[in-house]
Amino acid sequence: MVKLVLGVIDIPYRDPQQAPKKVRKDGKPSKTRRKTAAIDKTTGDIAEILEDKYEIMQHFFDAHKQDIATQFEEAVAGALDNVLNGLPVARDMFAPATDEIGDMMKTFLSSREAERVGIPGTPTESALRGVNHRLKHPYAKANPRRPSFIDTDQYRASMKAWMKD
Repeated sequence: MVKLVLGVIDIPYRDPQQAPKKVRKDGKPSKTRRKTAAIDKTTGDIAEILEDKYEIMQHFFDAHKQDIATQFEEAVAGALDNVLNGLPVARDMFAPATDEIGDMMKTFLSSREAERVGIPGTPTESALRGVNHRLKHPYAKANPRRPSFIDTDQYRASMKAWMKD
């Protein structure tokens, strides 16, 4: 059985403002405290934390299951059309669908749709306060409100859909 997986590409999760770890003159690491707890996490770790608390992927699926089905219908129809026209069968006939679903997931967050589908705790307090670690002063009161779950944007940017046997 083939399954659709909604997830993220697992990469180190870094604060873009994070300075490299300081090294003393003797070559040993400095004992200064790091600025962020997220430095030792990956986008996969962050996705698990957010999924446990907010069930973002499940809410996305529930809101877009018909759109997802349509993407697969179009992908299979395209593959069948190619076969009927004597073209080679694509290695992954579902690739067009999974690419589009990944884009839909990213739009789900950036358009603030995730805040409108009934996810408890949204919009998040950090989003309302405009906490944004892509800025020089991430906690400044003048920072504009941002969509929930998009702080450094690494989580959203790493979202992906794929098929698994």
